[in-house]
Amino acid sequence: MTSPAALFQGQTPLAVRMRPTSLDEVAGQGHLLRRGSPLVALADPDAATTATSVILWGPPGTGKTTLAQAIARSSGRRFVELSAITAGVRDVREVMQEALTQRDLYGMSTILFLDEIHRFTKAQQDALLPGVENGWVVLIAATTENPSFSVISPLLSRSLLLTLKPLTDEDLGVLIDRAVADPRGLAEAAALLPEARDALVRLASGDARRALTALEAAASIAAGAADLEAHESADVAITADDVAQAVDRALLRYDRQGDEHYDVISAFIKSIRGSDVDAAMHYLARMIEAGEDPRFIARRLIISAAEDIGLADPQALPLAVAAADAVQFIGMPEGRIPLAEATAYLATTAKSNAAYLAIDKAIQDVRSGGFGRVPPPLRDAHYPGAKRLGHGKGYRYPHDSEIGVVAQQYLPDELRGRRYYEPTNHGQEREVQARVEKIRRILDGE
Repeated sequence: MTSPAALFQGQTPLAVRMRPTSLDEVAGQGHLLRRGSPLVALADPDAATTATSVILWGPPGTGKTTLAQAIARSSGRRFVELSAITAGVRDVREVMQEALTQRDLYGMSTILFLDEIHRFTKAQQDALLPGVENGWVVLIAATTENPSFSVISPLLSRSLLLTLKPLTDEDLGVLIDRAVADPRGLAEAAALLPEARDALVRLASGDARRALTALEAAASIAAGAADLEAHESADVAITADDVAQAVDRALLRYDRQGDEHYDVISAFIKSIRGSDVDAAMHYLARMIEAGEDPRFIARRLIISAAEDIGLADPQALPLAVAAADAVQFIGMPEGRIPLAEATAYLATTAKSNAAYLAIDKAIQDVRSGGFGRVPPPLRDAHYPGAKRLGHGKGYRYPHDSEIGVVAQQYLPDELRGRRYYEPTNHGQEREVQARVEKIRRILDGE
């Protein structure tokens, strides 16, 4: 019987070996694989002339690449894969030209799988349009970002948008059991103990690739020294300790789509708001170790800087934005460093939610009908006939004043005297508070 150690010598990764060859082998995504669904129809070799391009949107490890390859095999089409990280406009055009040649000369349809389409520029996405529109290729694009914000409208309108869901614990269990028993996988060269199986499911957080990668590493550790190679499968057991050692992290309970996901990010933001830098670092570490999308963390830091700090420290927001840019630029694991720097800064600096409260008060007034006509001096006086209507009449130019502020009504009559922004005396906003009070007295003519 083949030993676990032998299984990892010169072989492709387990996640690649276990990739389904047909839609019937795909675990999860049942809502997209019902009879007559677009994906099932796309896999039909008799539907080559009616195939529709699709955009697959979902978290990592949910089967986007797997679905594209299984559809190509089942339908008998050519399969070409491009990565948005490495491919440029020239590469896209070359694929389109070759697909056109294959169709016209050999009657062969081409599936173009484009991974991470959200990383494509507008010019790169524009290069896809002729091939998609004219049917030179069937585009299957994958993205972890909302396509409404990252894919150009002409491409969206010519494609079906299909949303993939994270795999359930049951789906992951099926995949793990199959990988242990299947000849393509471990071929029963090691026994997977129940607690180790549970740990793999828990750590995967709906990501099939992560589950199989961890299983492969744990099996290699369980194989141990070379003297274990001669043992029967019953002598080699993969334990929870092997799994923990393989992934080099604690067995955290963290469901990226469930309560724990929201609980941890909530605790993270509230710790920053409460100025507890140590607690904030703890929750940041939990998210990083659980595989949370670092861009999600960075976005929440930006919101925190504007919502909870504001003008008490005007440097907080640009620093949070810089951290987000850094994470996007350098990726993980190094991205944890700018995330930690931003977290420490936001947690330890002065806090104020005055700007956040101000806009919400103003919006509430507007939504309740609390708005009137713009005062005549503030209206646009540049278009023909505007001055005859009194637009701009009486406007006082602030720069003509030595102090840059003049007594003048800016709010509509209905809201005159309304106060939205109430600065605190925290941090640098203390200076803003004094300045705002002085300006308001001048505006009121005092």
